[in-house]
Amino acid sequence: MARERVAELLDASTEPAASSVYRKLPETELSVAVDGVGPLRFPVSDEQAAQLRGLGHRARFGRGEQTLTDPEVRDTWEIPKELVRVEWTAAFAAVLDGMRAELGLPPHCELTPELHSMLLYETGQFFLAHQDSEKDDAMVATLVVTLPSAHTGGELVVEHQGQTKKYRGLKTAASLVAFYADCRHQVLPVKTGNRVALTYNLLLTGDSQAAAADNPLVSELAAGLLTHFATPVVLPYSSRRGDPPARLAYLLDHEYTARGLSWSRLKGSDAARGALLRAAAERAGCEITLALAEIQETWDAYDPDEDEDAWYGDHEDEDPDEHKDSESADDRQYVLQDLIETSTTLAHWIGPETGRLENISLDLSDAEVASTTPTADMTPYASEYEGYMGNYGNTLDRWYRRAAMVIWPRDQGFASRAEASPGWALDELTAMARSGEIAEAREAARSLESFWHAAGRYPDQTELLRKALEAARELDDAQIAAILLRPFALERLVPGHGPAIGGLAAHYGDIWIDGLLRDWSESWRPGSHGLAQAPLEWLENLPRLCTALSVEGSPSITAARRIVELSWTMFAGQVGPALDGPLTSRREAWLTTLGAPCSGIIAAAAQLGSTGVLEDAHKLARTAGDRAHVLAMATLRAAGTHQAGFDELAGNCAERIRALLAQPQRALDDWSIELPTGCACELCEVLGTFLQHPERRALDWPLAKDRRRHVHARIDDAELPVRHETRRQGRPYTLVLTKAEALFERERIARERHEADLAWLTDKWKVSI
Repeated sequence: MARERVAELLDASTEPAASSVYRKLPETELSVAVDGVGPLRFPVSDEQAAQLRGLGHRARFGRGEQTLTDPEVRDTWEIPKELVRVEWTAAFAAVLDGMRAELGLPPHCELTPELHSMLLYETGQFFLAHQDSEKDDAMVATLVVTLPSAHTGGELVVEHQGQTKKYRGLKTAASLVAFYADCRHQVLPVKTGNRVALTYNLLLTGDSQAAAADNPLVSELAAGLLTHFATPVVLPYSSRRGDPPARLAYLLDHEYTARGLSWSRLKGSDAARGALLRAAAERAGCEITLALAEIQETWDAYDPDEDEDAWYGDHEDEDPDEHKDSESADDRQYVLQDLIETSTTLAHWIGPETGRLENISLDLSDAEVASTTPTADMTPYASEYEGYMGNYGNTLDRWYRRAAMVIWPRDQGFASRAEASPGWALDELTAMARSGEIAEAREAARSLESFWHAAGRYPDQTELLRKALEAARELDDAQIAAILLRPFALERLVPGHGPAIGGLAAHYGDIWIDGLLRDWSESWRPGSHGLAQAPLEWLENLPRLCTALSVEGSPSITAARRIVELSWTMFAGQVGPALDGPLTSRREAWLTTLGAPCSGIIAAAAQLGSTGVLEDAHKLARTAGDRAHVLAMATLRAAGTHQAGFDELAGNCAERIRALLAQPQRALDDWSIELPTGCACELCEVLGTFLQHPERRALDWPLAKDRRRHVHARIDDAELPVRHETRRQGRPYTLVLTKAEALFERERIARERHEADLAWLTDKWKVSI
């Protein structure tokens, strides 16, 4: 494959660069003085170490956005930097230059040291494995200088891409270790004596990118890029071929933060490869930028220490969480077998025009990703192991952060950037149209069609829809406008969009706006399982949206009515079938949550004069059964005060309550219970007969396990006031059913609630008594 050939060429282009390097200098090559202690004498004595301890404070460390002090993580003393004065001889500059070369940075660059801290590690003190943050935009590495002292232990351990190096301090010389900022490192516990160290931020001056245009590899790399972008992709699980890749993301070997991502700050072999690939992209007619990627790998794996007995047998009584392990994959040695799945998402990149870091979101296919170093050889920032669970498991998920050079053909530049950043694309289209480049803008918009459907999953949909509405009007083309707006959903409309929707309705006509709104309501079709929370909240605020649309004129009012009709069609289609059946506490709670959205639709319909919606809403509320009554009362309570559109609903509720209160109360000796319909098996027939009997309170019923389970389920699902227990004697066991006193308590509470509801309806809605 062409992308693999590109990776091979880049691998062969550079000698492996070190991620950490070591030097030592005689103690005569530096002097250190500390206010309050004076000049340090080498090796540092216990007496001076004690004086330093008196000046110091517990060293802190960063965790996310926090700065913490925890001796279980970092146990060392930090001496205030302003008290410390360090002087080096000329030998120090030569050492830094040698370190620069060994780290793989080009000769025209220079490492400038900036003192960060002075640290004292007493016997037993340490610093757990961690990664340095970049304290300056120019910082690429850290330098640790261990001053001459008589101590044992306290080794500095540096790890990168699975390779670990251990550096010891010396008694008669200064020990210098430089390592890239993305290397994980730790200080092991000091066994005897005191370890005193200086830490420096190493700042890179000069661009780490070397000129590469004359390198013979550039032509081969350019040819590889051209082949990559011209070769159709073999579709997964198929022999069919799809379109050629839209881009190539070459993953770098070092880790970079958003702050440190820059062409001039690339580390080690990344710098040389970056220069080559930039030159090759230019020669191949491509654009290139730097990006940050999130990678997840799922491996078939197992823990060799896991009890094999746990892989088999009955797990019915086990806690599934016992099989989970969120420790780092480096803390425990799992055995990796097959790679099951990889996902790569670009989360940020440097804008080709702005040169600034931009937030993006772009999922890459495997055919668009290449690397010299496999991701599995790197250190994940998080991992989770799932042990055997009966039908699945023995998998290890690992999450990584890697930088990448992202390349795409220049003639596909707009589409490539638009797929990663839809907001940018919409701004560009609007700007092009307003500057008179209307034909170019339309052509660019058409290039989005193959992937634009995914724009609906990007964050901040409200703002993105605003931009899409604006671009749709500026491009002045009904078909293109529909393409730009199709990915969104009806519930993304907010009152602020009212003028734009009104303008589009007036410009493109009723048929166009009706088709757009139907497309937006597609995910709401009846038959979907449940109602998503976002649409429910949106329906509650529907009157505000309709108010905003109503001031825009007749086309907007027509659009608003259509929105209300589509909203009611969705709501009634999903809620209507659920109004049939017994009222349980779970169902009552769910129906109560629907009161506010139902109220929003009715209020909007009344506001717009949508009589058809109002008639359907009142008809739905008149459906027989307790569930419809709960929904109707919840709708009225959400409406709050008397307003147009709800009078008939309030009257129907009051009439139903009066009819219920007019029924005679249950006699104290009437123990009859109605079994809801739903199953006509012989068991339910026996159960129903027992429940309906007004005098019989208990039933001893010998039943096998599966038959008992069915009866348990019928009673629990309907929340019947019946205790059901199993007497585990004889064969089969006996199911003991007992009607509970709660039967009478429930009816008393229901009657009191009906009386309170009727009083509320009389007071708030002025229904006649």
